[in-house]
Amino acid sequence: MDYWVSKELASVEKPKALKEWASAIKALEDGTQIFIMRKGGIVEETRDFQVESNDFFLYPTYEHQRKELLKESYQGVIDETLALWSAQDEQVTIRSYARMIEDIEINDGEQLHKLYPFHIWTENFTEERLRWKRKNPLHLMLLRVYRLAEPLHIPIEQAYIGCKSWIELGAEIPPDSSLVPVMSDEEFATQVAEIKRTLS
Repeated sequence: MDYWVSKELASVEKPKALKEWASAIKALEDGTQIFIMRKGGIVEETRDFQVESNDFFLYPTYEHQRKELLKESYQGVIDETLALWSAQDEQVTIRSYARMIEDIEINDGEQLHKLYPFHIWTENFTEERLRWKRKNPLHLMLLRVYRLAEPLHIPIEQAYIGCKSWIELGAEIPPDSSLVPVMSDEEFATQVAEIKRTLS
């Protein structure tokens, strides 16, 4: 399986970025987990989550992080991320890029419970996400994550603000030479296989 970033979106003028808690992005960047879960943001145009791009920057958000929704061993990461952030910041620093390998739909609590060892969140948090808009599946996005050799410092635009999952970022698609995988292909393939075996 090819886990390298595709060039399919190289011609797009404004690549996508997926907004996620800074603490969750750190977990992706250090290899603690290889997926995120999505049901949709409050102001999604379709009122449910759609995968708008398979390749995207990871855009950190800070304001709504809550320690009680992370496992105790990972709660301190929120303080670490907040130490680098101010509500008055005019720029956002983006350190990573991702390619979605697969979008797995989760429909019941039993499946969700099986995933508990593979992520940083509490069961209450993941169960709340599953229950919200109960008729819609929870998207489990398996991500191959790369660190940017040089972090991007992007001016914060009004369009980036608000509870939405996707934004169009004023930056260029990074070349392969600037992407450093957070884990080897073998390590990533092993984790993917473990998650799929757990869900089977």
